[in-house]
Amino acid sequence: MLLDSLKKDKEKIIDLTQSNPTECGFYYPKEEILGALSNSGNLVYSPASKGMLSAREIVSEYYKDKGYEVDPDSIFLTSSTSEGYLFLFRLLADPGDRVLFPGPSYPLFEVLTQLNDLELVTYPLQYDNWSLDKALFDEVSPDAKAIVVVNPNNPTGSFVDEADLGIINGSCLNTGAAIICDEVFLDYVFDDKAKPKSLVGNKTSLTFVLGGLSKALGMPQMKLAWIVVNGPDRLVEEAKKRLEIIADTFLSVNTPSQNALGKWMKCKPFIQKDIVMRVRDNKKVVQSMISGSNKFKLLEAQGGWYSVLRLSGSVDEEEFCYELLSKKKVFVHPGYFFDFSEGAHIVISLLPQKEIFEKGMNALCIE
Repeated sequence: MLLDSLKKDKEKIIDLTQSNPTECGFYYPKEEILGALSNSGNLVYSPASKGMLSAREIVSEYYKDKGYEVDPDSIFLTSSTSEGYLFLFRLLADPGDRVLFPGPSYPLFEVLTQLNDLELVTYPLQYDNWSLDKALFDEVSPDAKAIVVVNPNNPTGSFVDEADLGIINGSCLNTGAAIICDEVFLDYVFDDKAKPKSLVGNKTSLTFVLGGLSKALGMPQMKLAWIVVNGPDRLVEEAKKRLEIIADTFLSVNTPSQNALGKWMKCKPFIQKDIVMRVRDNKKVVQSMISGSNKFKLLEAQGGWYSVLRLSGSVDEEEFCYELLSKKKVFVHPGYFFDFSEGAHIVISLLPQKEIFEKGMNALCIE
């Protein structure tokens, strides 16, 4: 692989795919974060299938700050959102069953479904605010066990609107499918006036909402995430009983992270402010540099950590990315990596530090 070869030769690469916030120079209150781990309670193991009540109450407060009442009893802690997906796939589906995923979206989904012997079926998001086409959605949805929603979507940065949620809820009511809503990027919007809606308030269908520290605090290394169960009472109670058995089998969430969660959440305003400013500033750089360009079009987005650029003309996106890396040492993702099905696209992260990002964008834009 070209990237590995360049790294082996110690070439300086401008990585515009960097998605690890701990490598991007953000401010982390070191003493508060590390000090929170110095808790004598960490010497005691008190297993709880859903996770420690004190930690679940803190997650409940996280949603209360957003205007939602979430019962701590409906929260299950996991070590990661990936693990949360695995728990839910085991809960909702048998080997060979179909699960719907949005396209474009995470390349991780293919791996997760393969690990659970499930069939991945894509429902397309149309680029008119990345909305659903009901006819296309209805074609693939009848026998699905679960419908995955990413809110905001990665990498398109689009939030689920009322119309799309109505289509999805209608399908679930007709087929008995459940919703799995990944909201790890929920805190990151490009406009303060935007008010994204969390599906923790969705009472129409059985709904599982995923969140975690990986994005909420920019701390993927601390390995703490959660599942919120919501929907009609009868379905919720049955799902919680079964999910508790799965969670109790693994007991994967470490005690130190749970004990530290309260103090870590107090750092959220500082950490998120830094990340939000960075992604907004870098988005402005993209808008400025490609303004009037015949080469790129910046696709509209509402939030998240990424920007998607559509390439003009009959460009081969893989060849474009290869030449950009080989000639200019700038690394970007080709659109097919995220399952873009029409046209040529590249995906860039908005997390890199300003000087790195501007240098990469300059190289990208200069012929």
